[in-house]
Amino acid sequence: MLAAGVRGQGERLAGRRRKMAVESRVTQEEIKKEPEKPIDREKTCPLLLRVFTTNNGRHHRMDEFSRGNVPSSELQIYTWMDATLKELTSLVKEVYPEARKKGTHFNFAIVFTDVKRPGYRVKEIGSTMSGRKGTDDSMTLQSQKFQIGDYLDIAITPPSRAPPPSGHMRPY
Repeated sequence: MLAAGVRGQGERLAGRRRKMAVESRVTQEEIKKEPEKPIDREKTCPLLLRVFTTNNGRHHRMDEFSRGNVPSSELQIYTWMDATLKELTSLVKEVYPEARKKGTHFNFAIVFTDVKRPGYRVKEIGSTMSGRKGTDDSMTLQSQKFQIGDYLDIAITPPSRAPPPSGHMRPY
């Protein structure tokens, strides 16, 4: 603590203010990093997740979602907000056997209605790869601010056309 004296009183108050400011910043950071509440899948009703896939490595164009239309490559998955990208990758691979090949790249995006203007917007959220572990594997829909009613768009890239693995993916 600061030495007591004539000017010590003011320094102590200033020190307290600085300390309070630091404490409030830490509190704000803790609020932002608040852990997700676990979902009891036995007691919580799943949501219908409408998933659209491509196998050319690119996401659908936003105009494909316009005026009530959606792309034809729809998968309907019943899942929960705590579903991870790796879990969703496994469900997609059950439907598309060609996506099971090691090195197949899955790039995930949320497609949502734009509240400021008519139409949809897309937000890329992460990626996974068949046969490799990655940092996005445990990312959940909830952590990416997915809202019930949003769509999930998955750009699947076959191993022959997949981008080279980044440093954060490693073989199983």
